[in-house]
Amino acid sequence: MHAYRSHTCGALRPSDAGQTVRLSGWVHRKRDHGNLVFIDLRDHYGLTQCVLDISSPLFKQVEQTRVESVVTITGKVVQRTPETVNPKLPTGEIEVKIEEYFVQSVAEVLPLQVASDEDAGEEVRLRYRFLDLRRDKVHRNIVLRSKVIASLRQRMIAQGFTEFQTPILTSSSPEGARDFLVPSRQHPGKFYALPQAPQQFKQLLMVAGFDRYFQIAPCFRDEDSRADRSPGEFYQLDFEMSYVTQEDVFNAIEPVLHGVFEEFADGRVVSPMPFRQIPFDESMLRYGSDKPDLRNPILISDVSEVFRGSGFGIFAKAVELGSVVRAIPAPGAAAKPRSFFDKLNDWAKAQGAAGLGYVIFDAAGAKGPIAKNLDEARLNQLREAAGLKDGDAVFFACDKKLAAAKFAGAVRTRLGEELELIDQKRFEFCWIVDFPMYELNEDTGQIEFSHNPFSMPQGGMDALLNRDPLTIKAFQYDIVCNGIELSSGAIRNHLPEIMYKAFEIAGYPASEVENKFGGMLNAFKFGAPPHGGSAPGIDRIVMMLAEEKNIREVIAFPLNQRAEDLLMQAPAEIPASRLKELSIRLDLPMKKAGQ
Repeated sequence: MHAYRSHTCGALRPSDAGQTVRLSGWVHRKRDHGNLVFIDLRDHYGLTQCVLDISSPLFKQVEQTRVESVVTITGKVVQRTPETVNPKLPTGEIEVKIEEYFVQSVAEVLPLQVASDEDAGEEVRLRYRFLDLRRDKVHRNIVLRSKVIASLRQRMIAQGFTEFQTPILTSSSPEGARDFLVPSRQHPGKFYALPQAPQQFKQLLMVAGFDRYFQIAPCFRDEDSRADRSPGEFYQLDFEMSYVTQEDVFNAIEPVLHGVFEEFADGRVVSPMPFRQIPFDESMLRYGSDKPDLRNPILISDVSEVFRGSGFGIFAKAVELGSVVRAIPAPGAAAKPRSFFDKLNDWAKAQGAAGLGYVIFDAAGAKGPIAKNLDEARLNQLREAAGLKDGDAVFFACDKKLAAAKFAGAVRTRLGEELELIDQKRFEFCWIVDFPMYELNEDTGQIEFSHNPFSMPQGGMDALLNRDPLTIKAFQYDIVCNGIELSSGAIRNHLPEIMYKAFEIAGYPASEVENKFGGMLNAFKFGAPPHGGSAPGIDRIVMMLAEEKNIREVIAFPLNQRAEDLLMQAPAEIPASRLKELSIRLDLPMKKAGQ
């Protein structure tokens, strides 16, 4: 028999009864019933109950073994009696009677409980992440991540993509976040950067003629943590395609994402292909966001004209000064108590709004302070514009266009949650398309790129030469699921003359474009195919499939919110000798008193 195991802890079934087996694993739980001691033995594959009678000479040794110690058990498989079967375990119909027992490794007193869902706090969990990873839920999340990545890889290969690896040490790139810099010993005073994304390399692969590239790509950004974003590093399914339109990109990646979500849906419904396409302007109007959660049935309406010249002076004056009014329906909310509306009003004030006005519609007519200032014709116009019926309420957001859209979107989400309108058992995908190429910086008055500077403008050079830049759309798109952006993407600007002009409009002279993007720009001058792609975030995909709120729950060794690795104690100070070797002298900020 093998020195450590003949079976894993998830393998034994009633058909194995009578066999002598050997198992190795961690002591998950230990239960002393006086004359009997039970051990739940755990390994990567599952859990098996092992039992020992008090008459055994091994009893004292087993009894004294701490949980999470590693042991090897040899014994006979017996079938449990019907009343002792555990239907929650695949191995729940059998147990192993201990005949030999050897402690491979003794565990010290645990800083956190493995056999418990109790949250020991982020600091303890990350400092002892190797223990945290033994816990069933976290362990399952990391296994799920591995399976999702394997499925993505197989599906991409089936779609005709070839996997490549791009450099980790590269040059700094203005991707919108801070780079992680790596000093060069051989080139004093110069630095590599870890890639924020393989953007330029994957486009160069298209110029090199590889046609369909993909990579499970590590990306590095020195940015703050969020619940759906890990500081430091993250992984994405990076891909690029040659000779494609926007629709070709959609048709290639939709079966991959749809297939993976269906494979791991576990009873949840995945929206059918083709995924819905929503223009950016429509998304901001109807959902108040460019990342709409389509599980929420509430649709926002523009009701500015209802209030123009109306008796409700606050909105009427604001509309005349250029603001807009958005209506956010609350289906069935008319039956809610006054406290429901007061609570939402308090919430709105906490968001920085002046309040949250509303109108209630029931069989007796319209009610509420705003309704008193609107005549019947305007109220009917409001009902029609917002799709309201008796029993509904409607809330309002009044502000400049972008601010009103964002606040209305936040109200829509809040109402969807409060009224329990969001189906938690669905994955609803959509593409957001037709992003504006440029936007106006209200602080500086300058025209800036709104999304991705490397995107092809719709209309090409003619649009750049002859149209108001703020009206130009780009071949840019986002893939969104349940209100979470999984990826941005674009049909790339592969023509140098269009790239020069696009950057010129945003205030970049040709010399600066050549200085920052010379490698890619130079390649485009030697014949570049039309190409495009995207890069869905793997961490976010797994987070959604695992139904986790925090992305750290699906990463094996994540950094904490302060971008620290508490387990390996990084970042760390470097000895002076190493700094000298790298020609680096530290100029640290002065510490404040008391620090």
